[in-house]
Amino acid sequence: MFRCPPSLVLTLILRLTFILLHSSRMGGPLAVSILICLLTSSVGYPLIKGKPDDKHFNHVKNTTSKTPELAPHCTADGFGAIMLDDKGVMHFFRDEYVWTGFHGLAQLINETWVGLDGPVDAAFRVHSKEQPLAHQRMYVFKGSQVWSFFEGRLLVGFPRNISLEFPGVPDNLDAAVECHLGECKTESVIFFKDDTVYIYSPREVPAVKIRHWTALGPCSAAVRWMEKYFCFKGVNFTRFNPVTGEVLSPKLLDTRDYFVRCAGRGHGSKQNYSHSSIINRCSGQSFEAFTSDDKGRTYAFRGGWYIRVDSVKDGWHAWPLNHTWRTLHGQVDAVFNWENRMYFIQGSQVITYVTDQLYIPVLGYPKSVHEELGVTGIDAAFTCPSSSKLYVIKGNTLTMVDLVQSPRVARDNKTIAISQVDSAMCNEHGIYLFQGPHYYWYKDVAELEAATELPKVGIVTTQFFDC
Repeated sequence: MFRCPPSLVLTLILRLTFILLHSSRMGGPLAVSILICLLTSSVGYPLIKGKPDDKHFNHVKNTTSKTPELAPHCTADGFGAIMLDDKGVMHFFRDEYVWTGFHGLAQLINETWVGLDGPVDAAFRVHSKEQPLAHQRMYVFKGSQVWSFFEGRLLVGFPRNISLEFPGVPDNLDAAVECHLGECKTESVIFFKDDTVYIYSPREVPAVKIRHWTALGPCSAAVRWMEKYFCFKGVNFTRFNPVTGEVLSPKLLDTRDYFVRCAGRGHGSKQNYSHSSIINRCSGQSFEAFTSDDKGRTYAFRGGWYIRVDSVKDGWHAWPLNHTWRTLHGQVDAVFNWENRMYFIQGSQVITYVTDQLYIPVLGYPKSVHEELGVTGIDAAFTCPSSSKLYVIKGNTLTMVDLVQSPRVARDNKTIAISQVDSAMCNEHGIYLFQGPHYYWYKDVAELEAATELPKVGIVTTQFFDC
């Protein structure tokens, strides 16, 4: 009996449906089997996909547990390239091996990345929403060539010379990382070679700018994760500013404590339960504030920490507030956005940051909430996209403040059906009021003001955190 190799992929099954329905013209089952095998031999294995786990990192199930481990990932050798794929799963490359996810076992690169043999020099996942066909592609570099993959498949025309795909970028790179609009001036790619940095911005003139970031020094690998940029130096890494090259970590950290799981290691291994429930998005503990800006960036705040809600493809992780807002510490009571500024309310004070490439504190703050907003006492606050109207909730009273006016005055007090909310948020999908582990959704402010009963309850961890 004729048997196919075990390399069939799901997408081919769908493509073969039509052929199977007309198999009578092919001469019987043997011809069908041969046809299936010929088709599958022309397509590589798909990249292994995963989803975020409760350790705030992406992982995949152990797909090679029945075979001996090819190579250990917890040695002091570090990695030659690190990259997130189009599903948000991180891949670690070293020599001829690749490790997939937080604790994946080694696999041969040429078994999961068709047409590519290790070692590789650099890799990154492109971000280009203005060019949908290029968005979320993965690029892997080796010598003078570059490979491009999407959804596990090598794209037509690759590999090709780096000089053709990225004019002005040299061969034999050390590392590469994408930089998003808002974090860099334009959508760019930062390439590292020795002590020189090549910033590739195809929409600017010139397209390549050369920099020497002496303080950062050479990087053996680089990756963008959770809006932060990391330069790896062997097994160690540091965080850096993608615009200036400024080193943001006070000291070098070990990859084995943060990016891969290793026995007896881990920066969170000694944390107590109370702390773990704060940083664990799936704990069900209530959040003090939610907010979403006009760019779609969404944050949840709890106990002096925050979690990005909208960036699932970057993985899940909780960060202390001063990781992003340098001068901000402690618990926040409410947060809202308006006209490229982010407002944090802590007690009777409000602190403001400009939300450009980086969050920069605005001079003259903190100010009193009454002086800045014309209100006293806030349980929750929200603004809707492209609107100057701030809505403040205190108890079961909804108050509107027009942020354009000066001085600002609270007006239009309305009684709403819900009371004692923890936080509130408005985005393109509507208004969300959060109460403990639950939320209530309203289409708009008019519906919120008119409602006499609570709408259907939703679960925060399920809806917003993929738990």
